[in-house]
Amino acid sequence: MLDFTLLALFIPTIFLISISPGMCMTLAMTLGISVGYKKTLWMMWGELLGVAVVAIAAVLGVAKIMLGYPEIFIALKILGAIYLTYIAINMWRAKGKLAINTEEKLATVSKKSLLQQGFITAVSNPKGWAFTVSLLPPFINSQQALAPQLSILVLVILLSEFICMSLYAAGGKTLASYLAKNNKISLLNKISACLMLAVALWLLLG
Repeated sequence: MLDFTLLALFIPTIFLISISPGMCMTLAMTLGISVGYKKTLWMMWGELLGVAVVAIAAVLGVAKIMLGYPEIFIALKILGAIYLTYIAINMWRAKGKLAINTEEKLATVSKKSLLQQGFITAVSNPKGWAFTVSLLPPFINSQQALAPQLSILVLVILLSEFICMSLYAAGGKTLASYLAKNNKISLLNKISACLMLAVALWLLLG
């Protein structure tokens, strides 16, 4: 089992890292604005799956191979950035499934696309891989079985990520509700578009 002293240090460390504004948190807030919290959950599930894959692969050494072939990341980052830019443009023009419309609630966006969006954003971030490689090993006791320790650490990471993304998404929804009541839908679309474009640039330049 995991050393409880290490776990006591790991929990606040990972929470502070998760709550800090980042690519996935910005995406959660953007989707919270445009489609609401419940729909954003689908992006969260994809992101959590991606984070779990990255964490497990990092500990098992796959990350060394991935980081050794940056072209894999470059391809994923370019594709992801293009897709997010396309969404941002449609938001700005108040078109597409993620744009906000007072006459038609934009909950028609595909759950599958949100799931994929979250997963791709998580696994295509090289900083996430590099960070996980450097973060997890110090909290693993080499004198104990790896599987139980890794399971606990990954669960802590996923719980922390979920809580933080929920806070960001809920904040986005609250902002959307306020602006909608004040008839500022156009402004809301533009805010969402700018945030989505920021995530795209973050993904491309990160």
